[in-house]
Amino acid sequence: MQIRNAIVANHQGIHCRPSAVIVKEFQNYPGTIRITNSTGSCDVSSVMQLLSLELHEGSAVKIEVMGGNEKDAADRLVELFQTHLDFPPQ
Repeated sequence: MQIRNAIVANHQGIHCRPSAVIVKEFQNYPGTIRITNSTGSCDVSSVMQLLSLELHEGSAVKIEVMGGNEKDAADRLVELFQTHLDFPPQ
């Protein structure tokens, strides 16, 4: 298992578009990925589950990856959460 922490960097938080990017990237991941914050936790298989965490800019998340190629998957998730996914950034 790989565990990472990240801070949401996107100015508008993790809304529909960033959630869709994350879910799409990991839809075929051969394992389990959980995202946890102060409001709860979810699997990254669902946009609605990610939205339920209400991840705003500056929100801290814990990323847990279990399965194939865990290190690369965990590193990529940190990168996605810490990227400005909206264009143009405000």
